Amino acid sequence: MIRILLADDQTLIRAGFRALLNAEPDMTVVAECGTGRDAVRLAAREHPDVVLMDIRMPDGDGLEATRQIMAGTDLAGTRIIILTTFELDEYIAEAVRAGAAGFLVKDTEPEELLRAVRVVHDGDALLSPSVTRRIMAQLAVQSRAAAQPASLDQITEREREVLRLVGEGLNNAEIAERLFITPLTAKTHVSRIMTKLLVRDRAQLVVLAYESGLVRPGWAG
Repeated sequence: MIRILLADDQTLIRAGFRALLNAEPDMTVVAECGTGRDAVRLAAREHPDVVLMDIRMPDGDGLEATRQIMAGTDLAGTRIIILTTFELDEYIAEAVRAGAAGFLVKDTEPEELLRAVRVVHDGDALLSPSVTRRIMAQLAVQSRAAAQPASLDQITEREREVLRLVGEGLNNAEIAERLFITPLTAKTHVSRIMTKLLVRDRAQLVVLAYESGLVRPGWAG
């Protein structure tokens, strides 16, 4: 069962999401709130698997709440999907920097929202279908403009190859096809890279691929 926390200051939106999610046999809404502060408090209390987090909320916005939740060592298994009516590059960039694993606009189709919850719960990164790889490249390049390039000394040449493909936006099945390996092997490579580079999820791995210079803007198709 995927345990979900809803954080949105609009009661009707929360009610709609709650009805949609609770109707699924593998999902349950364990708590809901309308402020950033309450989102942090409830996440610490409930330890949800997935948080659906609005960006614009009173008493601490969704981005700040995301930062605080992701900083909690006891919430390492929690994944956050940012929900907003604004599909702007800077919001996407800030969401990923804050530690979010997904980003969806609120007018996303119900089936896409349900898929997003499952995808993020399984450890993959997810952006709204209309958010292109070009935007992923932008946010990754901007995410640590003043920092030194990330070191990849800890990973093997094969893992570098896998990381490059992750940075281009390929999922495990696509990586497997490109490298003539099984999807399970691709998934294993990705997990090992995350462990070695101390990265908590695939969204952060994409950012790292750009920060390290392994992938550069314009390379992804």
